[in-house]
Amino acid sequence: MVKAFVNGYGSIGSRIASFLQDDPQVDVVGVGKYSPDAGVDRAISLGLDVYVPHERIPKFNGRATGDIKSALDAADIVIDASPGGHGLRNKELYERHDVSVIYQGGESVFGSDAVSNFIFNSRVNYGDALGRRDAVQGSCNVTGLGRIIEPLRERYGDSIKRLDITLIRRWADIEQTSKSLPDTIQFTPNPHHADDARAYLGDDIPIYVRSVKVPTRQMHLHIMDIRFQAEAPPADDIHRLFAAERGVAVLFGATDTKQVRDFADTMKYNFTDTNMVHIHTEMSASRGDMVQMVYSDDQTGIVIPENHMLLQAMMLQKPYEEAVHHTESLFHMEQRKAALESHFSST
Repeated sequence: MVKAFVNGYGSIGSRIASFLQDDPQVDVVGVGKYSPDAGVDRAISLGLDVYVPHERIPKFNGRATGDIKSALDAADIVIDASPGGHGLRNKELYERHDVSVIYQGGESVFGSDAVSNFIFNSRVNYGDALGRRDAVQGSCNVTGLGRIIEPLRERYGDSIKRLDITLIRRWADIEQTSKSLPDTIQFTPNPHHADDARAYLGDDIPIYVRSVKVPTRQMHLHIMDIRFQAEAPPADDIHRLFAAERGVAVLFGATDTKQVRDFADTMKYNFTDTNMVHIHTEMSASRGDMVQMVYSDDQTGIVIPENHMLLQAMMLQKPYEEAVHHTESLFHMEQRKAALESHFSST
């Protein structure tokens, strides 16, 4: 039995804790909270113990089980789901308590800000994560890039000359209703996504990324131009490549990201997540040496099963297929993919 502590209970942490509670191989020690807000009552109502910084215990009016340090002493692994940059602040604390750590995509693997030297993507480097003591789970955008690029690389290899990707990022998550959506498009100079993707994909295919933020909560969208050394394959060949890919749904007739999110809500799973990327086939085109494809990325949801895969690799050292089977038993991604593809179908 793995004892896991989830430090942070926002969009990411609440999802991770919920699924880990359903895993018979994991004992959730509790969740870390830093503000005595509604999330505390929500966690307690779901049977989760709440741990807080020692000096803030009085502010929680008897609702805290103990302090963060006591939770770390009881845990085998901590999943740091705190806001970006806080993982780096917490690193020394985790090292003092000799606990394994999964950091999230808001943290870095480069330079003085590095919390680890390893970015995880289950489709690419699961085996390299076996038995690791620390790792960064790539961000939602970086996770989506791996799910698309690795199958392309396996199928076409040296035939691909370069990849140019425009990330159209959502401004806020679904649950962040208090966060306003400004009437602007924000530019993101030097986005980290290309470097993060190269950290686990390598440099054999040049990857170029630009990024903007737009005022929506309804997913990210990636526009990917795949330039081949010679004539590009038909777009339908690209679609067929992803027919059997776990975590990738090939959709027909979805005209916007909200349609996909709204349909996901009818599936009545936890939260409104699909946990995958969605290729929008009408936006695909093959001309000359280039294929253009567009896919949406289920921002927060896509990294939750990835965290579960990473935990299994680090703590249980399960073979890949066994880990996939166990994650599938909790997330039912094959069912989600089938439902999405049936609803958004060409027939």
